[in-house]
Amino acid sequence: MNDHPVKHTLFISALLLVCLLAYTACSVKKTPDYSSGCENTHTNMPAGLSAAEKARALLPEKLIKIGFVQVGHESDWRIAATKSCQEVFSEENGYELFFVDADNDPQVQTDAVRKFIQERMDYILIDPILTTGWTAVLKEAYHAQIPVILLDRTIDCSKRYYTAWFGSDFVREGEYAGQWLQSYLNRQGRGCDPIHIVTINGTEGASAQLGRTEGFRRYLNRHSEWKLLAEECGDFTESGGRMVMEQYLKRYKSIDVVICQNDNEALGACAAMDEAGISYGKDGDVILISFDASRAGLEAVMEGKINADFECNPLSPPYAAAAIQKLEAGIRLKEQDNYLPEECFTSDERPMILKSEDETKQMRNVTRELLKNRAY
Repeated sequence: MNDHPVKHTLFISALLLVCLLAYTACSVKKTPDYSSGCENTHTNMPAGLSAAEKARALLPEKLIKIGFVQVGHESDWRIAATKSCQEVFSEENGYELFFVDADNDPQVQTDAVRKFIQERMDYILIDPILTTGWTAVLKEAYHAQIPVILLDRTIDCSKRYYTAWFGSDFVREGEYAGQWLQSYLNRQGRGCDPIHIVTINGTEGASAQLGRTEGFRRYLNRHSEWKLLAEECGDFTESGGRMVMEQYLKRYKSIDVVICQNDNEALGACAAMDEAGISYGKDGDVILISFDASRAGLEAVMEGKINADFECNPLSPPYAAAAIQKLEAGIRLKEQDNYLPEECFTSDERPMILKSEDETKQMRNVTRELLKNRAY
């Protein structure tokens, strides 16, 4: 006689549990979609699942934790690279991004990486300020089994301590600049004339600065008539470029070529020459060479202010994200070091063809249509 109330209570409890699970399965979705009804949440569900199994299947997936430490915000190029990273590693794309702007302080970068290790990031992304000083902290990430992906600049460190690198061939950029200058001077009938050159370097010790310097020097050493008057650091900034150029104009009476290791420095050099009444660019007395091919730099090429601009692609984050998705799927990466696609631009009406050991590159003129379709 006393069994019936107990059975009745158990039946009611079981019925409530089933209703609760059914309600949970109907109301919880992997990604909120307020335009669809409850019945659509089961569209891709395997047949035969219980209400509880369906509810668990619809719970949100774990976001991939990305720790990214950026160089800073010193240039248009750097801002474009940061924007790309924030767009690619968004929550909508399945990531949780932890971002640190190091403001060109190497110590901030290594401290940030150590914090990422402590907080157990799934992946660590680094755009290194300097090539040196990375071995110790990358060893820590390696032993913590956190893959490290490098963007843009390279480092002096054993390759076992990072998983992949996506960036530019800075040495080749410098070689292309030298090759272009050689051909341009020949076209002008100045191939054998004495040429006085000044360089505004990027941040000393950065792989972009080291590579572009090395690449251009290979052509400099071939030409005894080319004289490098000076090379000073402009720190990849417009203010730095202007300050260094002002010093050069006070120091040297004759300057034929100015090489700026990024567009912001070049724009600063333009301002200094404008103020001094020096003509430059396509129809001027001074030949101006730059690197990066940012939007502002290409506008200066189109206006004839910059003679030649060699691209450094800031859009490495999508390539890093593709590598992460492969690693998440258990797929081994084919290449550890990966160069990004890049182009070369000129204000010359007859764009040159540049050649290296393994590629031929047609330089391009800059048009409004080209700028309209560029992502940066």
